[in-house]
Amino acid sequence: MNRQQAKLLLQEKFGLSNFYDKQWMTIEKILNGERVLLIEKTGFGKSLCFQFPAVVFSGTTVVFSPLIALMRDQIKKLEKLGIAAKCINSEQSSDENSQIINEAKQGKIKILYIAPERQENSEWIEASRQMNLSMVVVDEAHCISVWGHDFRPAFKRIINLVNLLPKGLPVLATTATATKKVQEDIARQISGDITTIRGSLMRDNFRLFVAKVSSEDEKMIWLGQNLEKIHGSGILYTGTRVDTEIYQKWLEYLKISSISYNAGLDPDSRIAIEQGLMNNKWKCIVSTNALGMGIDKPDIRFIIHTQIPQSPVHYYQEIGRAGRDGASSYIILFYNPEDKKLPEAFIEGSRPSIKKYEKVIEAIKSELLGKRDLMKITNLKQNQRRVITADLIEQGIIREVSTGRVKKYEFIPNSKPLDTKAFEKLRDAKLQDLDCMIKYVETTDSRMKFLCEYLGDNPEQNFNNCDNTGKKKIKVAITTDWQDKLNKFRENYFPELEVESKGSNIVNGVAGSYYGASNVGRIIYRSKYEGGGDFPDFLLNLVIKAYRKTFAKDKFDLIVYVPPTKSGDLVKNFAQKVSHALKIPISHNLQKSRETQEQKVFSNIYLKRDNIKNAFAYIDADEINGKNILLIDDIFDSGATIKEIGMMLTKSGANKIMPLVIAKTVGGDLIS
Repeated sequence: MNRQQAKLLLQEKFGLSNFYDKQWMTIEKILNGERVLLIEKTGFGKSLCFQFPAVVFSGTTVVFSPLIALMRDQIKKLEKLGIAAKCINSEQSSDENSQIINEAKQGKIKILYIAPERQENSEWIEASRQMNLSMVVVDEAHCISVWGHDFRPAFKRIINLVNLLPKGLPVLATTATATKKVQEDIARQISGDITTIRGSLMRDNFRLFVAKVSSEDEKMIWLGQNLEKIHGSGILYTGTRVDTEIYQKWLEYLKISSISYNAGLDPDSRIAIEQGLMNNKWKCIVSTNALGMGIDKPDIRFIIHTQIPQSPVHYYQEIGRAGRDGASSYIILFYNPEDKKLPEAFIEGSRPSIKKYEKVIEAIKSELLGKRDLMKITNLKQNQRRVITADLIEQGIIREVSTGRVKKYEFIPNSKPLDTKAFEKLRDAKLQDLDCMIKYVETTDSRMKFLCEYLGDNPEQNFNNCDNTGKKKIKVAITTDWQDKLNKFRENYFPELEVESKGSNIVNGVAGSYYGASNVGRIIYRSKYEGGGDFPDFLLNLVIKAYRKTFAKDKFDLIVYVPPTKSGDLVKNFAQKVSHALKIPISHNLQKSRETQEQKVFSNIYLKRDNIKNAFAYIDADEINGKNILLIDDIFDSGATIKEIGMMLTKSGANKIMPLVIAKTVGGDLIS
């Protein structure tokens, strides 16, 4: 097929008049059965480079993508064009995924999107052998490389499939963000006779600014003063889920239309917010970096970061979601030198300690272990387990084996010792990337040129699209009025405790503050662990205020409190003060039926649940039968204890249980 013939098919099937030169260059090689790595900026039209050949080929094209939003968006568009497309991902039921796999095996699907993590599923492994594959696509291919800004262990398994493909079956890898080092690593892993096509990453429609500040107050006040002055709608990126909530509540307090978004939301909520973004429902969405990738919205008019990203690659990826229509878009980064601590902590924590690797090796040496059992034995968080097992498989120390429908990890006898030098090298590289991000903040030259050169692009033109090349610099001015507004907001903002669950009469509760985002945590710690005595009245007043704001219209019959593990009568004494202040009777009949450990010693939810399962009892069930209960505790973390007590009180006849605690933990692992 020559370009003219392809152009006719392009008009007929996609309603487009022509290819970009690099699109056709890529497509021509794919049609010839070659392997291609395409590096092009967001909005270039990389998806057409596999969708067009997929229509030409007789079999099924499999597209590996980590972006469920992209899957949904592209499938919707392909279906409108009459192209059979489906996806397999974790948001769908097992029955739905199985049905789609069967359709693919029968040749009914032209383009099949699949999340890389689904490759661990035995049904998919067997199905991939039975499909009539015509092409394999690796979208967001930087995820293959440990040097990439978003490396994901599951992407390694794609390479296993690629290596099994017959010669002449085309492979396309695409990304918008790859340094030369990442480019070379992707090409090496995909192997074969691979051609790299690299376009220009320059975005001259961006207006780039850095606002240097000395506090969170300055960031929040500037947004309050200026956000509505920026034309159009956009995204406000924060560093953690908690920050996302705080900033969104601040904008809501100021009556600026907004909503918060993070990876912890249920699928229906994420879909609704993504659709609202497309329809400009809000001035801005306040989000972690979980939002944006794969959403084809051309007119995002601003991207603002309240937290410095880990590297210029992360930053380019996130700001690349703006201005895909070519119109001017504002790109603003707030920077406080203290902000560097968060990405530093992420980098330091991105690889678990060597002791944890050794713990996993010893556990798997003893017996075959599935994921959940391994987490229970080693007390690892989910992400730590993923990283460690991926690394150990990569180094040939363990392997995955199938035992029926369940996959387990097996130790490989006589394998080489754990190589830790690779981890140290990667950590040093990430710290260097963070230093480069600081250099972006501090540069006095063109910011666009800085980003392009970092990514291996060498633009020859001069830029005048940033605060170093003619645009007015952002300066933050705090007035007494705005500081008073912010203080008043903080005095009336109380975190929600999300605990509602099926079969339980517990309702979402409220905390007086966040443990890790204020001095409240320090005060609690002093009382619990440094002999500071009862929780001070300052905390009592805070909790009473939270209660009255959230549950002023509700009537409660009884106060009960969580029995202590190690903190003596602290919670009991505090609950008695709450009882006195609210004039609600208190009961001491909620007790432990067995000993437990402090929940904080456990890193994953499986162990936390096991620790407190069936650990509580109520002495006089008649006392709570049909009653509305106020449940008091000091700290809310995973919520496992509160939920367990809520279920027990429900079974004992309680009508409603509402948790009221002093502080909710920030949750250091809740990032995306």
